Amino acid sequence: FFFQASNPGQFENDSDVLWQRGHVPETIAYHGRVGINTDAPDEALVVCGNAKIMGRVMHPSDSRAKQNIQEVDTNEQLRRITQMRLVEYDYKPEFASVMGIKNT
Repeated sequence: FFFQASNPGQFENDSDVLWQRGHVPETIAYHGRVGINTDAPDEALVVCGNAKIMGRVMHPSDSRAKQNIQEVDTNEQLRRITQMRLVEYDYKPEFASVMGIKNT
């Protein structure tokens, strides 16, 4: 099962169609980059604008995905933090305008 564009001429051939039924019921899969409000996504998913999530976001940093969580030596961690390089920056105007960032 593949999704087709409403304009048949949009894809040169069937190998260009990347949407397909997922392996899990009621899912679809896309092998490539997806852009919402952008035609040049540079990551797997780029959303230019607000996103509303009605549920949980699972992230590799989520405690539900970890085990053997242990306390660390606070003094050692503070020493490491003092070695970090902290910076301030302004976005380049061309990036800010494409991404809709007003306060650069």
